[in-house]
Amino acid sequence: MTNHAVQPDSAVLLHFDLKLADGQLADSTRRENKPALFRLGDGSLSAELEQALLGLREGDQKNFSLAPESAFGPSNPDLIQFYSRRNFIETGVPDVGTIMLFTGIKGSEMPGLISDVAEDSITVDFNHPLAGKVVWFDIEVLAIDPQLEATDEHTAG
Repeated sequence: MTNHAVQPDSAVLLHFDLKLADGQLADSTRRENKPALFRLGDGSLSAELEQALLGLREGDQKNFSLAPESAFGPSNPDLIQFYSRRNFIETGVPDVGTIMLFTGIKGSEMPGLISDVAEDSITVDFNHPLAGKVVWFDIEVLAIDPQLEATDEHTAG
């Protein structure tokens, strides 16, 4: 067990619980006991999240919150789309709260949340489900710069 601290270019293996302000659990690596591996400085984490990890050591636990801009971003009104009911003839009209896959312009699939079903239109929100929300992290550092085998599948993603 090493005793060095998390640096700006460290790889960090950690467990986390991600909660909303009301205490609802949004994501957890502890549920499946599959820790996440993040590399600081690779652009996958926000600067504020990296800042919260800097200086931590193996075994450290930390609770902190991040504003929407530092976590999953603000809710973008341009990502809320309106569709005609005719677009859902094949699938049937979905219920509010349903997440469906939609084919994007370049053929890529993106999940959309059905946020409203009206008489003649269906509203789909393509924002990240946690966009616009303050999120709370409860993290535990398991290892810093762990020596993982190439076959290890416990990476975040």
